[in-house]
Amino acid sequence: MSLSTDLVFQLRGTCNNYNWGKKGDESLAARLCSQTPGGGFTIEADKHYSEMWFGDYPNFPGRVFRTDELLADRIENKPALLGQRVIRDYHGHLPFLPKIVSIGNFLPLQIHPNKKLAKVLHKKDPDQFSDPNHKPEIAVALTEFKAFVGWKPLGEIEEIFKSSILLDFVPEGDSSWTDKTLRVVVRAILHADDAKVQNVHNALAKAPREEIGNYADVIKLLPMLQEQHSRHDPGNLVALLCMDYMVLQPGEALFIPADGIHAYVSGDILECMARSDNMLVSGLCSPRVDKRSIDVFSDAMTFETHSKRETELPKKESSSGKNGKTAIYSPPIEEFDVLLTELANGEKEVLIGADGPSVAIVTKGEGSLEADGKKLDVKEGYIYFVASGVEVTWSAASEGLQVFTAVG
Repeated sequence: MSLSTDLVFQLRGTCNNYNWGKKGDESLAARLCSQTPGGGFTIEADKHYSEMWFGDYPNFPGRVFRTDELLADRIENKPALLGQRVIRDYHGHLPFLPKIVSIGNFLPLQIHPNKKLAKVLHKKDPDQFSDPNHKPEIAVALTEFKAFVGWKPLGEIEEIFKSSILLDFVPEGDSSWTDKTLRVVVRAILHADDAKVQNVHNALAKAPREEIGNYADVIKLLPMLQEQHSRHDPGNLVALLCMDYMVLQPGEALFIPADGIHAYVSGDILECMARSDNMLVSGLCSPRVDKRSIDVFSDAMTFETHSKRETELPKKESSSGKNGKTAIYSPPIEEFDVLLTELANGEKEVLIGADGPSVAIVTKGEGSLEADGKKLDVKEGYIYFVASGVEVTWSAASEGLQVFTAVG
């Protein structure tokens, strides 16, 4: 029996090899990618595997399993798969880009430009900024996941920068901090020369606890940052001194708005974002970026999140599952939601047809999928496209079943 139908069909993803990825079969992205039968992907023990993409974006594209055609070409040839709303609002593309990400080393300090800036950057440099879209995103932890995300509460940052070690970065005359102060401070850190950054690194490492108050535990991360990047990297200071450090357990999630600052540290995640690959970096990278890029980065930063509570994305019960076995991660954007269906042995869940397309990936267990009059076997790593309006029944075998579904 074919593993695909006209309205529901199996996909295979594409794995990339950025050197911050996990090595060999330590990478969940690689292991899941390797599960697609006949895909020709094999894991090499000494190679880094960072992400598996399985959307219709031209970089690292998803492909239809049986025909090897690009998912983008299948959609272009049969746009009705998307549903009228998505055809109208998203120019005949999936409105989202799903990935599995495996992080072994720090990612760069980064933001994703908003729509207004993305249009300007894309027009000016389409090779570096390949689309005019924004890129808000969510990350759902599949293993323990560590990240610097958003900003510490402003009062806490102000208290840290009262240290004599850091006063040079603070503008004179500011009696109390505002987000404007924080922007000036971050810009000053990123523009600091190598010698100044290294001197601050050395002083922080030797500072008595009373000098850095309640943040000594975070400063303990400095040697790890220095080992992966250098004592000259100003991104170390921005992350440690200004940003929230989060440790998420499997099933916990966070939301990064457009222009939201973040730097992922370690772990495996399901990541879903608006359909874009635009990124501005300004630290935790080699070589250091130029001064003009630092200014673009600093001007683009937003300050929406000043606590973990504002960054965390709660998991809630979803009305999409008829049997109550599905939760939803619903970010405050229009492009997508992510559903999580978890089933024990013998359990079933029926997902009602959405008015947009869905892409589902099995992250644990095995079982079956019933849709469009056919029943398909599924197991860990299998990916399916589901057309607009199609109801899907998931059934778990003895090991249970965990399925994430991005819904446009």
